[in-house]
Amino acid sequence: MVVALDGTVLLVAQPALQRDFGASTAQIQWTSTAYLLAVAALLVVAGRLGDRYGHTRLILVGVLGFAAASAGIALAPDIQWVIGLRALQGVFGALLQPATLALLRLVYPADRLGGPVALRTSAIGAAAAAGPLLGGVLVSHFGWQAVFWINVPVALALAALACAVRVPALPPAGPQRLDLTGAALLATALAVLVHTLSGVPEHGWAAPPTWLGLAAAVAVAAGFAVHERRAAYPIVPSAVARSVPVTASMVMLLVTGGAMFGALFATTFYLQDVRGLDPLASGLRVMPLTVFMVLGAPVAGGALRRYGPRRTAVVGVVLVALALAALAGLDPIGAWAAAGAAFAALGAGFATVMVTATGTVVGDAPPGYAGVVGGLKQTAMNIGPTFGIAVAAGLMPPRLSPVWDPSAPAPSAPTLLVLAGLAALGLVPALLLPGRLPDRSPGRRPAEEVAGAPKSAGVQGC
Repeated sequence: MVVALDGTVLLVAQPALQRDFGASTAQIQWTSTAYLLAVAALLVVAGRLGDRYGHTRLILVGVLGFAAASAGIALAPDIQWVIGLRALQGVFGALLQPATLALLRLVYPADRLGGPVALRTSAIGAAAAAGPLLGGVLVSHFGWQAVFWINVPVALALAALACAVRVPALPPAGPQRLDLTGAALLATALAVLVHTLSGVPEHGWAAPPTWLGLAAAVAVAAGFAVHERRAAYPIVPSAVARSVPVTASMVMLLVTGGAMFGALFATTFYLQDVRGLDPLASGLRVMPLTVFMVLGAPVAGGALRRYGPRRTAVVGVVLVALALAALAGLDPIGAWAAAGAAFAALGAGFATVMVTATGTVVGDAPPGYAGVVGGLKQTAMNIGPTFGIAVAAGLMPPRLSPVWDPSAPAPSAPTLLVLAGLAALGLVPALLLPGRLPDRSPGRRPAEEVAGAPKSAGVQGC
């Protein structure tokens, strides 16, 4: 919730931050981009560190570092310091996300992960929805610095909990040395990819910066793959890389997340630039999405336990695709009830996909590799929206004209139809998921998973 809330409240604070520092629009955009690049680049490496040193310790380091970086931003003397500290905040944010998933895997067996994962998903949705409102109150009454100061007491409380709560500690799945070369190659490939996709709305898909960036990302990723095959201690162990449920869940998250966030991008521009709504009014139009994402997560958790990942994921993907197709044929202003129902179906469908993919990925992972798997899952969740927005930006007209015939299809309709097709591609990985969740206790691993690992376990704490 801390990480999700921090991202959404910043959007409200950025205009005031720009006025105070006299910053350019590009500099303000970098206050978000620097954080995103650091998080996306380091999630898998952070998961690997958690598998080696303990996920509770990583949560402790992550929340304390997050608090320190937040306080530094609030005290920053100029915009360059804000950008640099936002990147540092992203480093600590990357430590937090895989650790939370890995701790769930240590405490709950795979067939009972649906409920805790649903609670986690609902918390993220609630935080993201509350962010603009909380940010507006804080900025209006206390200034933009307040959106960063508020992180400090919450993070300190979380640090105290990390020290107080004890969870099972399993021995590592074999040697856990960190391959620095592999970590650097992976971080570079992901950072270049996210940076390139983030620039597509400005440059377009056919521009030289986009092609050069994508080529560089592919080249570094290929180098990483070659290095991983030869490395004695790969960043992504072969047991994880060969896992069909892990790969399928990541692909499903990437395409459905990309489709949903691309649709939100296109719809927001349509509502504000074509229909003339202010940001608050346009936000209220899509509020059913957030509400049903929060409410749908517990239902999805129950469905995951009862019906298994494959059937639950298929329902979620179908809901997302049908909702986007329905939105393509509707005017969210004129047909507000039908559009609200479509947004509600979109939120419920994406919550179902998130809960299913998270429960499957974390539940399928050998406990000694839960951090790496959690990092992979969070990486897909970070790259998917960036990819979807890039797709939507490449399909939309350069300028959406406010002169438009309401009886004609909305100018965003072709984009939404393409995004619906992108979401439908998620059916392929959804059908590759297992029919039932694996039945593994949190404190044991079959001998074939971890040959030669010690059988003793303890507890994790400070």
